[in-house]
Amino acid sequence: MSLLREIQDAAIDSKTDLASLLRKCKVLAVRLGSADFRKWVDDELSGYKSTDDLPDYRILHVNSKGHFAGAFGSGINNADLPLFCIPEEYRESMSRANIMEPVAAIEALVSKCEGGAAQVPWSPDFVAIMATKFYQHMNCVQAWKVIPITALIGALDEIRNRILNFVIEIEAQNPNAGEAAINSAPVASDRVQQIFNTYISGSVQNVATGSYDFEQHASKTESNEELFQHLLEALKAINKPEITGVICKDVEEMRSTQGTQSFKIHYQHFMSVLADHMQVLGPVVAPFLPSLASLMS
Repeated sequence: MSLLREIQDAAIDSKTDLASLLRKCKVLAVRLGSADFRKWVDDELSGYKSTDDLPDYRILHVNSKGHFAGAFGSGINNADLPLFCIPEEYRESMSRANIMEPVAAIEALVSKCEGGAAQVPWSPDFVAIMATKFYQHMNCVQAWKVIPITALIGALDEIRNRILNFVIEIEAQNPNAGEAAINSAPVASDRVQQIFNTYISGSVQNVATGSYDFEQHASKTESNEELFQHLLEALKAINKPEITGVICKDVEEMRSTQGTQSFKIHYQHFMSVLADHMQVLGPVVAPFLPSLASLMS
């Protein structure tokens, strides 16, 4: 089996740990000669050193809770901490959690706390500053940010999705790219960079790909209509309605909701169906993925 197919299978299989999947991606990054892809893989494997480098899926919106003590032995445990009680200049930082840890550490945390929540303690100095700001006649003695485990699961799933989308597009450019010799440039470096920006870093660019001859401008409705029409025609040409029926419906829904918040929901369902039928749909849909992703921006 080719390296590209191994990565696809590992990305789809939730039983494959992300660290193993990312190590395969590191081999691919070297063969593609992509420094940016290799750095992203290394950051996910080893953890991020700076918040400036954090991808959006590792920045989570959170609430906080705390323990309070009062007179005569009174107290409140696990009390919610209203954000409006916190000075405005601190609200943004206190309402988010930056997940810097390696993927292996996040997966281990999820396996231990499944169905619950993780905690990030507040700084003791900030607890002391805010001690009397929340509940009358009560002092906050301990506080922490609450990170739902479902949010961490979502972040891990996002990594799998980005890898899967990236590798599908690389395969569309050159099915043998995973077996290429080092420094052989199996896919043009600027094309690899464009694919990386579209699927990994989230810096979406409008890139014309595939065998259909049309100009892509995500901001122009006419070009978008042509995109969806070509995609529907390609799917119907597979002649497997039992597989393409659902995904064609998703394409129609994306066409009718482009430019609205509902588009993202239909796009995500589209990608989910694609992942379930990769062998049949992957080669046909891959040329359209950069253009569809550009509509998310």
